[in-house]
Amino acid sequence: MTTYPAALLPATERALLHRIAVAQSEGRTPSLAAGVAREGEVVWTGARPSARGAGSDDVQYRIGSITKTFTAVLVMRLRDEGLLDLQDPLEKHLQGTGVGDVTIAQLLGHSAGLSAEPPSPWWERTPGSLRPELADVLGDGTRTHPVGLRHHYSNTGYTVLGSLVAAVRGEPWEEVLRREILEPLALDRTSAAPRTPYADGWAVHPWADVLLPEPAEDLGLMAPAGQLWSTVGDLCRFALFLAEGDDRVLRASSVREMRTPSAPAESDEWDSAYGLGMQIVRRDGRTLVGHGGSLPGFLAGLWVSVDDGIAAAVLANATSGPLTAVVAADLVGIVAQAEPRIPRPWQPLPEVDQELLALTGLWYWGTYAFSLRLTADRGVELQPQLGTSRGSRFVAGGDGTWTGQNGYFAGETLRVVRREDGSVHHLDLGSFVFTREPYQPDAGVPGGVDPEGWRGLGR
Repeated sequence: MTTYPAALLPATERALLHRIAVAQSEGRTPSLAAGVAREGEVVWTGARPSARGAGSDDVQYRIGSITKTFTAVLVMRLRDEGLLDLQDPLEKHLQGTGVGDVTIAQLLGHSAGLSAEPPSPWWERTPGSLRPELADVLGDGTRTHPVGLRHHYSNTGYTVLGSLVAAVRGEPWEEVLRREILEPLALDRTSAAPRTPYADGWAVHPWADVLLPEPAEDLGLMAPAGQLWSTVGDLCRFALFLAEGDDRVLRASSVREMRTPSAPAESDEWDSAYGLGMQIVRRDGRTLVGHGGSLPGFLAGLWVSVDDGIAAAVLANATSGPLTAVVAADLVGIVAQAEPRIPRPWQPLPEVDQELLALTGLWYWGTYAFSLRLTADRGVELQPQLGTSRGSRFVAGGDGTWTGQNGYFAGETLRVVRREDGSVHHLDLGSFVFTREPYQPDAGVPGGVDPEGWRGLGR
């Protein structure tokens, strides 16, 4: 049973079309294409076409740094297969780079301290044949910042990750990408080289309504940082994968890991962070994950709101102009506000363990009150009643414990501590003692409980 009607309401479609029309007009771009997906399906596409035929939802545009998210998925697949660990130093799998001490996780999250760009000339407007080796990409002064101390966006870092994928797989990055992501997800209109129909890239003069064609270079080794061409339909389907995962490509838990902040991003405009190959922003009270992209002649934006089940992609063929990431965020917001998600019907659990049921209700960490309730698959949820935000969902393990999935207690172990007669003594959560009463005297509260108990303040 879906939580939405199959199609958008006419008024919603009108609002979406108006937003992209304004973006194309005010952004002064030859064409702009956009798409929206909801609950696993592309439900709307729109375009403001140019005289040269660009603007259709099936026309390819260059997506620039959205390519990085595809590269990150390939790296996470290697991790899930046990071929590497994210904390491995690069040198363990790819030797001779000169930056072998940085970890794979640091490269994914742009905290490896590497430079943002390779040495001159400007890599986005020159052929990749000018940089045939990693040494040509990394250059000499590659350590812009100390390793691991700050987020510094690095195109060179993702070039290294693409070479890592190729080294571990023993195949070119492009071939691995096609076989392991594009084909399983049926992204038939996503490719490393443009396929007809595709948009021409243009520079628009800042002070006159005239155009200059931009070159579309093969980026060579830099391809994993920004090579790909795609359509709004393919990108919307890819965004839904980033929200839900797909066992043919990457399981849901690994995709959630990619969406988890690894370092604060450098941004003065949005409340933002960076995960593992994904940008994370808070805008208008909504969390969006995805990526932006640009190359000479092209701009791209891709966001998905996991909570709303809505994704949007926006593509334009201008070097500068429309803020495609902002427009994509606005499209998500238009649909979410006009047609809010209808909750799934409440249904009782199919069965219940009476011992687990006895754990539900109020528990106290000191004087902080928490409620514990059962969820599906023998999981539990611990939520504060007031005064603290340290709540979390927990999944059951096979040994009678639970592992936190989010918030302060993510990764922490919750276990039941019992008395000799089998009755519940207290809950232990990462050394925090939760009792049935505030500072329950017989529950082993660290530091002990004053034997005189609770009292008033005498005068």
